[in-house]
Amino acid sequence: MGKEQKTTKGAIGVFDSGYGGLTILDKIREKMPEYDYIYLGDNARTPYGTRSFEVVYNFTLQAVRKLFELGCPLVILACNTASAKALRSIQQIDLPQIAPWKRVLGVIRPTVECIGEMTTTRHIGVLATTGTIKSESYPLEVRKLFPDITITGEACPMWVPLVENNESQSEGADYFIRQHIERLLQKDPLIDTILLGCTHYPLLMDKIRKFTPSHIRIIAQGEYVAESLQDYLRRHPEMDNLCSQGATCRFLTTESEQKFKESASIFLSQTNQELKVETISLE
Repeated sequence: MGKEQKTTKGAIGVFDSGYGGLTILDKIREKMPEYDYIYLGDNARTPYGTRSFEVVYNFTLQAVRKLFELGCPLVILACNTASAKALRSIQQIDLPQIAPWKRVLGVIRPTVECIGEMTTTRHIGVLATTGTIKSESYPLEVRKLFPDITITGEACPMWVPLVENNESQSEGADYFIRQHIERLLQKDPLIDTILLGCTHYPLLMDKIRKFTPSHIRIIAQGEYVAESLQDYLRRHPEMDNLCSQGATCRFLTTESEQKFKESASIFLSQTNQELKVETISLE
C-alpha cells in the first residue's frame, strides 16, 4: 500500500465521517474545478463527534489508507473531529511508514490562520461538536499563532442531528441554536468573531445569524480551507504535479448509495448532475 511510484498521478481525497465535509468539497471544487476528487464519507459509522480519541483515530486511519489505496497522493480530513483527534498521530506516526511522500491535511489550522485579521476585541468563540471542544484543538492552534487572542468554546451536540435529519429549518432548530449562541456569549461578552468549528454548521447559517448580534462576524470553514489548499499546492509544486486534473469527482460511502444521494443533496450546491456514488467497506 502506498508503494506506487512518486510519479503516479491521482485524485485529491476528501474524507469526512458524515456529510458535512461536502460543504468543504463544494468550496474546494468551486475554487479548483480542474482537479480530480474522491470524496469518502464514513456515513455508516457517523457521527464521530461523540466517540473516543482511539476510535476516531482508528476509523480515520482506515479511511486514509483506503484513499491512498485508490491512488490519492493528498488527503484532506474535511472533518473537525478527525482533524482534532487523529491528524497529528497520522502525520507523525503512520505516514512515515505507510507512504512518506503522501500528505494528509486537516481543517483546523487553515481556519485558525485566518482569524488574526478578523477580530478587533481579540476575543473569539468556537461552536463545535463535543469531541472537538473536548480535544482543545482550537485553543491550542490559536495560542500557537495568536497568543493574545482569548478563545471560548461551546459544544452543540444537537446541531449535527438537526442537519442530518433535514430539520435545520424547523422551529425546533431555533431553540437549540439560540440556546448555544446565548451560552457562548454569556461565557464571554467580548466575543466579536465566531468560528463554526463543524462542517455541518454552514447549513444552519441563516438561523445562526438570526440569533447572533449583528456586530459579530461568523466564519464558516469552506472558503478558508479551499484557499489554504490552493496556497499549499502553489507552495508545493511537487505535490501539485501528483494531483491529476481531469475535473472529475467520485463519491464513496460506507452507507447505501441511495441514502447518500438523498442526504448529499442537502449539502451540495451542484446537485443538478447525477452523483456517481459507490458503497465501500473500510473494515
